[in-house]
Amino acid sequence: MSLSNLMGPLEEYADPATANMRNAPQDFDRVSRAAPRSHLASALVEAFRSNETPPFPEMLSTLFRNSNGRQRAGILSHLLGSAGPTAVSGILGQHLGGRSQLTPEQADQIPFETVHQLAERAEKNDPSIVERASEFYAQHPTLIKALGAGSLVLMMSHMSRRV
Repeated sequence: MSLSNLMGPLEEYADPATANMRNAPQDFDRVSRAAPRSHLASALVEAFRSNETPPFPEMLSTLFRNSNGRQRAGILSHLLGSAGPTAVSGILGQHLGGRSQLTPEQADQIPFETVHQLAERAEKNDPSIVERASEFYAQHPTLIKALGAGSLVLMMSHMSRRV
């Protein structure tokens, strides 16, 4: 499907209140294959910041839970850069052992609750972490489906206004 053909599948999502939630995961698959990553990232920012979805730290924890070790290490490096040194030493100090980067194997050992705390601190310290996390996960659209149909509908509604 080319970018010019995205409007057809996205029309159903122009008004999220009337969208068919059951079809959202399959439609998102089709749309995410053709949409520019910048569109996916922008839509994910909208979902992260929406009052209609769970808070950013909770959504990020869900994405982290469904990520592989390499992806976990990647998003953790973004969070570590935004959380500030006090948060890093307090929240992840025992896992880092003085290092500033985690290996995929170490990232797999980080509890989901810790990621939630780190995301809260990072967002409070540096709100632009939402954009960086969105750009990161836009490179992994299959993972985004873990956020659920409601988030996917909201994202496709946002994309329908951009195509």
